[in-house]
Amino acid sequence: MKPRVLDLFCGAGGAAMGYHRAGFEVVGVDIRPQPNYPFEFVQADALAIARGMSRDWAVRWGTFDAIHASPPCQRWLGVPGALGEAEYPDLIGPTRELLQATGLPYVIENVPGAPLDGFVLCGATFGLPVVRHRRFEVYPEIALVPSTCHQGSYERGTEHDGTYPFAHGAWRPAWREHVLPTVWPWMTLEESHDAIPPAYTEFIGHQLLAQAQKAAA
Repeated sequence: MKPRVLDLFCGAGGAAMGYHRAGFEVVGVDIRPQPNYPFEFVQADALAIARGMSRDWAVRWGTFDAIHASPPCQRWLGVPGALGEAEYPDLIGPTRELLQATGLPYVIENVPGAPLDGFVLCGATFGLPVVRHRRFEVYPEIALVPSTCHQGSYERGTEHDGTYPFAHGAWRPAWREHVLPTVWPWMTLEESHDAIPPAYTEFIGHQLLAQAQKAAA
């Protein structure tokens, strides 16, 4: 039987696809409909699900071996004119508290400026045509390597040859031609706006599995 990961705030499934490729069965949860989510999907409030991971949930959806969460990132973007604290409360703290209470291994993902205790991965690390810096907090800590990105700051990633920055100039045609088919072929362009490249969570997922196998040996 495959190990199972619960994918909270799942969006269209960028993180989920990576865990799937690493060998997990995935169930996604999001408050909005996700018609292109490639695995089993539950439309619900992700925090409410985490808060209520009880016997009733286990009976209906089964048990899980790990949890991934990607709370909304708008509060931490640091972009002039972007919506911030008033419109977007801090969901990272409450998410971490709930995940810790489950006792399961967990991964929290967000933008580099978010208050996570972890490392940044970059598309350049994996030879992708998009940079998309993202920070990951993983518990318990595993032998993860930092990004090989050479940028001194985690901006939109215009300094990498062969990449196509998001929202930089005429990005839409380039993304349709070069990015979506390679990184998120099942998504629409709009769904890819906030998606994680699956290579990131595939990398993390392999290490989670290796750690679990070592602990079981």
